[in-house]
Amino acid sequence: MEPRGLDECPVHRSGTSPDHLVERRLARVLASWHVNGTARRSGPLDVWLIDSEETVTRVTTGSDWCLIVDTSAPAEGYDMGESGRVEVAAIRGETPFARHLGETILAVREEADPATGRTALEVAFASGRVRCESWSGELRLSAG
Repeated sequence: MEPRGLDECPVHRSGTSPDHLVERRLARVLASWHVNGTARRSGPLDVWLIDSEETVTRVTTGSDWCLIVDTSAPAEGYDMGESGRVEVAAIRGETPFARHLGETILAVREEADPATGRTALEVAFASGRVRCESWSGELRLSAG
């Protein structure tokens, strides 16, 4: 058995390196949201960054609280009956990525924990940063 890298989750493996995003323009961002009745939707469950090369990079959390970064197509929304539904839509102003649409990604930086692998990803633009992190199993996005 090969040794696991510091940023590799024991359950989800290492995923995709986000380095391919550097020097690409952030063209679109989609997110999935849990909606229950008329309640305000909670923070995004998943975020898909679509760059100028049409590469789709998904950022989400794993069942073991790691941060997953991979290249997978956006999911379809679905109904969960009495528990509400999950909607997938283009972001408007709901995430810090909204203010960076059309900008070039200058750098990416990852943080990891030896037990769970990747825990955070920072995406840097000329006008600021967006931090994606797993916090108690939830995806948290913040402006930096």
